[in-house]
Amino acid sequence: MNLKTFGPVDQRARDQIERCSIDASRSVLCADHHPGYSQPIGGAVGYTDHISPSGVGYDIACGNKAVMTDAMADDVDIARVMDDIVRLIGFGVGRPNPDPVDHPVFDNILKAEFRPQRHMIQMAKNQLGTVGSGNHYVDLFADQQGRLWIGVHFGSRGFGHRTASGFLALAKGRQFDDKVPEGEMDSPPVLFRVDSQLGQDYLAAMHLAGEYAYAGRDMVCEKVLQILGAKELTSVHNHHNFAWRENHFGQDMWVVRKGCTPAFPGQRGFVGANMGSVSVILEGVDSESSRESLYSTVHGAGRVMSRTQAAGKMRWVKGRPQRISQGKVDWEAVKARIADKGIELRGAGADEAPEVYKSLDEVLGYHGDTIKIIHRLKPLGVAMAGEDIVDPYKD
Repeated sequence: MNLKTFGPVDQRARDQIERCSIDASRSVLCADHHPGYSQPIGGAVGYTDHISPSGVGYDIACGNKAVMTDAMADDVDIARVMDDIVRLIGFGVGRPNPDPVDHPVFDNILKAEFRPQRHMIQMAKNQLGTVGSGNHYVDLFADQQGRLWIGVHFGSRGFGHRTASGFLALAKGRQFDDKVPEGEMDSPPVLFRVDSQLGQDYLAAMHLAGEYAYAGRDMVCEKVLQILGAKELTSVHNHHNFAWRENHFGQDMWVVRKGCTPAFPGQRGFVGANMGSVSVILEGVDSESSRESLYSTVHGAGRVMSRTQAAGKMRWVKGRPQRISQGKVDWEAVKARIADKGIELRGAGADEAPEVYKSLDEVLGYHGDTIKIIHRLKPLGVAMAGEDIVDPYKD
């Protein structure tokens, strides 16, 4: 087994990627890794003959987009803009703006090669341009020159989730629309041979979910530009829950990256830290280590605390959260610290507090000469779904 690791290794995550690697050529654990469903977050696995829907995960094509605007941060009323962001952009399932949206991706869904996706068109229309909950966000930043940036993180919403769950049902011999248990966190990977009908259907469906995720992030960034009255100067846009056909060490393979960003030489990526720390725009660099990593890097800082550990146990009664037990995070104290830094926070909860994440600078340091930092982005405004938002598609 060819496994490349960065930073201190979590044994459970290593065990997960070793199971995924039995049928793989090479695999990677980036420094932000932690256990995920079947394949660890921060893991990349290169298969020559297989594709893995459990490796891509439920939030197909979740990713990050960052936009450098022509505005200077000091010239912007950040508080007002953040108020408008949460008023005009949906966090969770609902859409605050009732006006219908239109996008060419809808035509592609209506003509989807994998026919069951055609029946998801209304859900796709309802949710395009909504952000979701969990660790998904719309942020404002300032770079070293004081230029204002927009940063977003979310994926393919219910369209991708239903696509993923449908294929995992098919893998168990059930119908696409059947409800099946998700399985244990440490389940072996679900694999389809690429030359099988299931494999070809999944690849077509995954790529369409990727188009939908890109369209959603583009739409949200465009909405924020409208709120700002600003123009885009440049942007950086990547998936980190996806599979790509690539050639490494002279071998063609499908590289399945979960919570893991492609970083080929010269390719840029936006990597968020946490709501109170500096995020970065990075660029891939050619080196022996980067080749061994299948040109993969982190997608964030990586969690050190589960949502339940951080926020405590919750149950939902008639659509409202009720706390069963307390978590480790003092959310009121966190909000006070964020405010002291001058950051305009909207929404979020204890499960997304800064202390539930690793240090991004430390994580990036473990990746050494595989990347270089292009911009450091100081957070000015953070918008996330509040802990009272019900959303089945958050991660």
